[in-house]
Amino acid sequence: MLWRKGEDFDKPKIGPGETILVVEDDKGFLNLGSIILEELGYRVLKANFPYEAPQLAKRCTHEINLLITDVIMLEMNGNELSQHPILKLMYMSGYSGDVIARHGVFNEKAHFLQKPFASKELSVKVREIVGDKSKS
Repeated sequence: MLWRKGEDFDKPKIGPGETILVVEDDKGFLNLGSIILEELGYRVLKANFPYEAPQLAKRCTHEINLLITDVIMLEMNGNELSQHPILKLMYMSGYSGDVIARHGVFNEKAHFLQKPFASKELSVKVREIVGDKSKS
């Protein structure tokens, strides 16, 4: 598996097969994040461009439990993308919170994970969100 072992990085929490839609315009990061999530037991739908996400969601035969999206992308920002009917949302970004706030693209209901992050951080945050039965 892809997580680091050491003092603060014990085995990540494993997902029970929820479906996660990941939207990331950096293809390398999209693939790495998807591999990590798949190894943790999640079904992953990958969109390298924001406009692909609604089509993937429509074709999906499973309930989509979480949308993970980069905040600032070329064609559409994460806030615009989050207007689609996905129940739970997590933003990720390499930009600081101040930069994101200045662009006015942050949905206050969303969870946030700063890039880069370790596999353990991703797994804990995702489990925290999808394990919460209330809407985010």
